[in-house]
Amino acid sequence: MAEQAGLGLTDVGADSMVAGKTSYYRWFVLFLIFVIYTLATADRANIGVAMPFIREAFPMSNTEAGAIMSIFFLGYVISMLPGGLLNKKFGVRVVFPASVVLTSVFTALVGFAGSALQLKIFRLGVGLSEGPLAVGMPTTINNWFPQREKGLATGIFIAASKFGPLIVPPLCAVIIKAWGWEWVFWSFAIPGCFFALLWYVLVQDNPADSRFCSRAESQYILTDNREESPSVGTLRRTYDLRWLDRLIRARNHEPLGSAKGLFSSWNMMGSAAGYFFMVAITTTMMSWLPTYLITVKKLAIMKMAFASAAPFAGAVAGNMIGGWLSDNLLGKRRKPLMLVSSITTALMMYALIYSPEDPWLLGTLLFVTGLLLSLGFSGFVVYPMRLVSKDVYPIAASITNIGGQLGGFITPIVVGVILDNYNWDVVFLTLAAGCLLCFLLVISLEEPVDEVAA
Repeated sequence: MAEQAGLGLTDVGADSMVAGKTSYYRWFVLFLIFVIYTLATADRANIGVAMPFIREAFPMSNTEAGAIMSIFFLGYVISMLPGGLLNKKFGVRVVFPASVVLTSVFTALVGFAGSALQLKIFRLGVGLSEGPLAVGMPTTINNWFPQREKGLATGIFIAASKFGPLIVPPLCAVIIKAWGWEWVFWSFAIPGCFFALLWYVLVQDNPADSRFCSRAESQYILTDNREESPSVGTLRRTYDLRWLDRLIRARNHEPLGSAKGLFSSWNMMGSAAGYFFMVAITTTMMSWLPTYLITVKKLAIMKMAFASAAPFAGAVAGNMIGGWLSDNLLGKRRKPLMLVSSITTALMMYALIYSPEDPWLLGTLLFVTGLLLSLGFSGFVVYPMRLVSKDVYPIAASITNIGGQLGGFITPIVVGVILDNYNWDVVFLTLAAGCLLCFLLVISLEEPVDEVAA
């Protein structure tokens, strides 16, 4: 039998070695998810920073600019359910790399656009290509992580969607000042192909099929069972969640096992509808915030970059903190932080009407906004993981993301129409009202739990 990597280990010997020790390969898989989704969301967010400069090359109204920024999400929505079906049929390992490569190709083409129409076509292509990623990544987390770690893992995954927009403004500012807006898209297209190959080589759909994942880790992922020290077990038993379960309508729940059951479940459809409003806020920050800072706050390009990044710095922290809290302090209950995020974000949208002119104070306000928005943001993605079986989760993830990305598609256009007819105060009030509707939707949901606190 062939030796591996010159170490003198046969295939059987390597399998024995992996089986005989506890591995933590799932965290490397999560690292790859974080990096790749950071790149994907950077491809999504760069249009917002480049838009003020694109409009110098192609004059357009706010409504048309909003349409260019939102058309990505139209493609994203269209490809979401087919992406879920493709992931279910062929596996994430096959669909995922192809999606990453196509996303990179269309991102590069945006830099070659010679008209507003071509910008729309290529941005639509980016959205169509990227849609399956949003299904493949949570599906991978669902397969590679036990129930007790899904909240934290998903929080880190969602944090990547905010880390991309966090690094985009300063990078874009430097690139635009040095070479022009076209180079933003050419530069961002390069890394995707490398990481697509890396994923195909290193990540299997099933942990048990991975030569890097030990049998002990695979069994832990499957059973959610490990030995814990008495101190940890005692700590978990000290939390009395009876009051919380009454408040959030916790119910023992048998996972839904069919696609038909998903579409008839109010819990499933209501959570997707709530996600619509959460993604609407993120999309507005991603697409319109740079324009707001340049045209209303009159910030120079580098100060604009700092302030544009601030809400996403808060979002990275908020997603990780929220994921840990829901896994540990809240006993894997997702609904409480979903409620916290929706109501506090409504208050922050109202506060932005009176935002300060000083870029440091404004950046602080935007940081807090991103933090509060993201405490429960990942909960919308994790919530269906307990609601449905693993077999149909790709479809559930598609439904959730369709709800969210419809918010991403509609909001930039709505903001453009409002700005052509009113002002930014009306924009922020509209977003605040959407957050209040999200709060009411989440209240109406049940919290599926393995066991209601007695």
